[in-house]
Amino acid sequence: MALTTTETARVPRPVHIHRLRSALSVLVALATSGLIAVSMLRIGAYAHRQGIGLEIAVVVALFTLLSVYVVLLGARAVALSARAGRAVETHHARELGAQASLRSWNALAWSCALLIATGLAWLLVLNDAAVSRTFFDITLIRNSAGEILLAFMTNIVIFAVSVMLILVWALVIAIARTLPGDAGRPLRLMATAYCDLFRGLPSVITIYLIGFGLPLTNLPIVSALSSSTYAVIALTLTYGAYTSEIYRAGIEGVHHSLIAAARSLGFSHAMTLRHVVIPIALRNIVPPLMNDCISLQKDTALVSVIGTIDAFNQSKIIAANNFNLSAVTTVAILFVAITIPQARLVDRLTQRAQRRRRAGGA
Repeated sequence: MALTTTETARVPRPVHIHRLRSALSVLVALATSGLIAVSMLRIGAYAHRQGIGLEIAVVVALFTLLSVYVVLLGARAVALSARAGRAVETHHARELGAQASLRSWNALAWSCALLIATGLAWLLVLNDAAVSRTFFDITLIRNSAGEILLAFMTNIVIFAVSVMLILVWALVIAIARTLPGDAGRPLRLMATAYCDLFRGLPSVITIYLIGFGLPLTNLPIVSALSSSTYAVIALTLTYGAYTSEIYRAGIEGVHHSLIAAARSLGFSHAMTLRHVVIPIALRNIVPPLMNDCISLQKDTALVSVIGTIDAFNQSKIIAANNFNLSAVTTVAILFVAITIPQARLVDRLTQRAQRRRRAGGA
């Protein structure tokens, strides 16, 4: 059916938006490169006056290479866009235009990242490099690294012992919360009250109450424990409440047909939990358990409130003696360095669990 004049006017005309996007990306890339060149010259001159040579040379070279790469991305986008405009066949033109748009977005994204990095670089050298001297004094970091690493072993020990106790204690609480029938109600109520209490209390308050409260009780053995032991007890109680909920979610996520099948074979409730429910639940809750481990690793720094000489407390002593926070930066780097591999492991476990679910669903 023929189109009327009004309908013909409404037909959209082809607009090659990739041309505008490519032109914008190359302009932004050139402007970013110019800004980086000026910034690196200023920052490099300041660093040279301060006697910092090799480190700043590496940074300048890296920024220069990245800025050149961004300009090349923008230029490639313009070239692809021009080829798309000259293409005779429609599908080929659209393919080239899509490639030009992709290169343009890459160039714009890298330009934004470089601008942010350049802004951070300026922050480090402004006001006579006040930020750098306060947080990144290389000499102080180098001189204090040995003491802080030795104290960081206390954090590692507290973390390792706490993890083992938490995994066992949280499973006990989760089983208590899932006990069936009226006979299990008292234990269910007690387990629920425990979880509500310690999930509501901040970790630092629990550590403070146990670390300073138990020694005041004068109870045999309990009042004579070390501060690291008090920290392990407090963290176990706190994270046991959180981890028990993860266990409980995994246990309740097991399909009821599997439980019914086990019971029909004559398994008791305990045998069903041991041989069917808990193995399946553990397989499904590994990623959230690893997330809890990451949080626990960071919270070991809270033991400093009860006087434990961990990495954070040691860094505070060094910072107070030198009127500089670079030692605390060292602790931050250590925690980040030990957390990143755990985070990547969580990502890999999550992806594997998703692939398993998709395969099972198929």
